[in-house]
Amino acid sequence: MRALPRWLRGRRLQLAIPVILALLILVNGGPVVGFVESTYHNWKINTASYKRKYGYWSNIHIPADMRVNAVHAVMLNTGKVLIMAGSGNEIGNFRAGRFESLIYDPANDTFKKIKTPYDMFCSGHLILPDGNVLIAGGTSRYEVLASQIKYAAGVMTVINTSPTQETVLRPGTVFESFSGQKYQSTGTVTIPPARRRRERIRGRWVNALNPSYTPLWVRAAVPGQASVSTVNRPYAIGGLTGKPVGADLQASAFSITRQEQNYWGSRKSYIFNTRTETYQRVSDLNIARWYPTLVGLKDGNVLAVSGLDQYGRWINGRSEMFDPRTKRWTLEPWLKKAFPTYPSLYLMPNGDLFFTGANTGYGPGSGPDRQPGIWNPNTDQFTPVRGMRDPNMLETAGSVLLPPAQKQRYAIIGGGGVGESKLSTGRIDIVDLDSAHPRWHPFSRLPEGTRYPEVVITPTDGVVISGGSRLYRGMHGSDIMKTFMMSSRSGMLMEMAHPLVGRDYHAEGLLLPSGKILTLGGNPLFGNRQDTEPQIFHQQISVFSPPYLFHGSRPRLTGGPSQMSRGQTGVFTTPDAGEIVKARLMHPSAVTHVTDVQQRSIALRMTRRRGSLALTIPQGAGLVPAGWYMLFVDDKRGVPSVARWVHIS
Repeated sequence: MRALPRWLRGRRLQLAIPVILALLILVNGGPVVGFVESTYHNWKINTASYKRKYGYWSNIHIPADMRVNAVHAVMLNTGKVLIMAGSGNEIGNFRAGRFESLIYDPANDTFKKIKTPYDMFCSGHLILPDGNVLIAGGTSRYEVLASQIKYAAGVMTVINTSPTQETVLRPGTVFESFSGQKYQSTGTVTIPPARRRRERIRGRWVNALNPSYTPLWVRAAVPGQASVSTVNRPYAIGGLTGKPVGADLQASAFSITRQEQNYWGSRKSYIFNTRTETYQRVSDLNIARWYPTLVGLKDGNVLAVSGLDQYGRWINGRSEMFDPRTKRWTLEPWLKKAFPTYPSLYLMPNGDLFFTGANTGYGPGSGPDRQPGIWNPNTDQFTPVRGMRDPNMLETAGSVLLPPAQKQRYAIIGGGGVGESKLSTGRIDIVDLDSAHPRWHPFSRLPEGTRYPEVVITPTDGVVISGGSRLYRGMHGSDIMKTFMMSSRSGMLMEMAHPLVGRDYHAEGLLLPSGKILTLGGNPLFGNRQDTEPQIFHQQISVFSPPYLFHGSRPRLTGGPSQMSRGQTGVFTTPDAGEIVKARLMHPSAVTHVTDVQQRSIALRMTRRRGSLALTIPQGAGLVPAGWYMLFVDDKRGVPSVARWVHIS
């Protein structure tokens, strides 16, 4: 008997499988329904037709000794991914000084542990113009829950009015109120002298002093409620000898309580060298920061914004600047604008920063500090941008500069109420900052309220929205096992293949040079729907292959410059010049806590030539910040090339 053609044999099998599964259900009944449904689903998602329409998810095999709690992820210009855990939200790791980082190479699915010098858990990070990664802040102490606190504790402020005397207070220094309450300091603190200044009063120059104000942490000498103090009062400092030392130092505290104590920030700062794959110490921050955002400026400098300080207090303003040339941080006293922690701040073409309102964590419950708007980092002027739906649900929202970046259209996606609120929203609103009077407008809506959505731009000008949870940190098993492709033009959502792992708090998503999307992390507060089992941390790494990767052969860039300047035109060779319709320069991601302020897609002017493309980089350091980019080209079918790395200066 003559054999059937291969294509027909495959077609017959494709038609036969559903029939066979239906017969199994008919014969065996309910006990096999679950097995049959699972088998059919696994068969269906692996068919070519399904992948062409919905894409495909897969998990990467990770050796047991290479698994970490991914809290931060950075796409490096070497083609590798830096995954930072620090202590990984595990207090046992913190106490043991066990801090972890991992390098993942997608080209061959290999992993490498990196020696990690401190707890960069919940730090800020940013890719510098040279491709190295700046990390600042992190964790110096874990939170302490109210149920664990027996001794009242809080911040004592010591004021020094002497212009010559520096004083060191050792651990155990006693502070006593007039009513006899005693507290002891827990660490060594240096009290700097006051600063002299010249001041003009009524036309005359006079000498004046600026006292120094130094905070330190104290704990009650005895347990219980008797040492709780919630009013501002002075305290005598024990152990001081001689004059004028005792007379020049004063102490006061506003609040010493047994309430929950927040995480404490770190002042440490490092650069990860992508060539040597090692961390290198740079100058400390002036203010310890936990949950800060690092954002690059037009001149290549970096701002550190917001966070919790060395005693877990929200930092109300007081941003500081890092100079990559000197590798030093400088506090900028004129920058008084305050933001909630991990604010989503984006560099605009004119050098201003746009705050979408998206944030994660701490700060005031409401008010102007959570208001979206345009911030001038040179003058500290802030211009609100209003009109958003659900403006009280900006915490844990995703946001993105829609492609191409030239249009200056921003989207805010999902979010929820402040803290452990049960409120969440599926709102997707956009704003056009090129408008004379920018306001937010409805763009689309997710099917359900979504906190912590992973938002990744594709080379085809789409936006992948994946994962998240309906409730705070996935409580009640509320992880959302869905993925959508959103059109950046119309806002239309198309549901994609379902992800394999729930991703909520402490999860990341980023674009790979292959055009695939990497997702990792996920840290629900509880391990079951009843919220009775302890929290877990998903250590699986997943890859989403969007539908465009199943639409046939990909266009190729076979040669071209690896270094270009803004305004320059470069010639890139390709055998597919006649099929290519657009080119995009895409900045790699540095993502954590739903915050990824560096990803952007820039349209390039393109001229086709025989066997090549002439591509022109736009002008403007605010539009095209200096650094390494992934260059993609797309053909008429919407299929992108594999990226080439190009450095822009």
